[in-house]
This record gives sequence, structure tokens and C-alpha cells, in this order.
Amino acid sequence: MSIIGNLIWLLFGGIMIAIEYLVASILMMITIVGIPFGLQTLKLASLALWPFGREAVPTPQAGGCLSTFMNILWIFLGGIWIALSHVIWGIILGITIIGIPFAKQHFKLASVALTPFGREIR
Repeated sequence: MSIIGNLIWLLFGGIMIAIEYLVASILMMITIVGIPFGLQTLKLASLALWPFGREAVPTPQAGGCLSTFMNILWIFLGGIWIALSHVIWGIILGITIIGIPFAKQHFKLASVALTPFGREIR
């Protein structure tokens, strides 16, 4: 089921989301200061490319000072807007019965997009 869900996800917008994350990652990595944020956006791109059957789990150092500070900085620099766009798409897709699995994936992506530091994709 996850393979079929991932293929449908790719056909109906998943590839576009992953490309957007990839472009944003490249733009962030142009500067030295943006490299950590670019790496997190790459993490989001990989999850957006193949979301079914994968999950984001906290790492052992997830509650550390550095990851908390970077998550707060990320929220103000753009994480809130990315998460809101995923929530809006999740609500729109959740209206139909067919779109409910895709809505769940958007809500998962919204959670990771809000606080990507200190998480690992499995």
C-alpha cells in the first residue's frame, strides 16, 4: 500500500513539493550561515518525495540547547509558513474520503517543517 500511495503522491504534487524544498535548500546553502537550514530542508525534501511508510523520530539530542535554539530561529525564518501551507493542504485534502491519506501525510510534513532540528527520518 505504501508504494501505491507514494506513486500517487508523486503524481499529484509530491514531486513539486520535493523540488521546492530542494531549490530552497540550494539557496540556503549559498551562505555559510544557511548551511544548517539547508540541510534540514534537504531532510524535508526527502520526506516529501516518499512520505508513506516513513516517519520522523526525535534524536537523542533533540531536547538540547542548540537544536531548540535552531528550531526557534527556523520557526521565525520560514518554518511557520511552510507548516501552515502543509496544514492548509491537509485540510483541503481531508475534505474528501480519497484525500484523507494524503492529508495525513501533509500533517506529518507540517510537524517536521515546524521543528526539523533534532529529528531523524526513518
